[in-house]
Amino acid sequence: MPFVDARIALTLTDEQKEAIKADFGQAVSTFGKGEGYLMVGITDGYDLWLGGRKLDKGAYVSFSMIGDTPDAGCREFSAKVCDILQRHAGISSDSVYITFHPMAAARWGWNGSTFG
Repeated sequence: MPFVDARIALTLTDEQKEAIKADFGQAVSTFGKGEGYLMVGITDGYDLWLGGRKLDKGAYVSFSMIGDTPDAGCREFSAKVCDILQRHAGISSDSVYITFHPMAAARWGWNGSTFG
């Protein structure tokens, strides 16, 4: 049930998207989650500005999941996401923002119901 939503300034190839998706699938293990229930959204060609300047290469990544996202896990996941985006899209870590959204099980819907 984790969701990684990546909004990326540059246009990606299908191969880059697949590689990023697969590596996000590995990165969620930071929180004890597997790829089996992971949903990933990748929006490329997304307009992003940082510090008043438009980014040619940059990303905003939002991570949501049921349960707590401990500080140490957030730091580790951030490092992994920045590495993934650098390797597959040439995006520098200083052009990446990552936010974390822990959710109560009753606030996460799936299959016509919620998890809580």
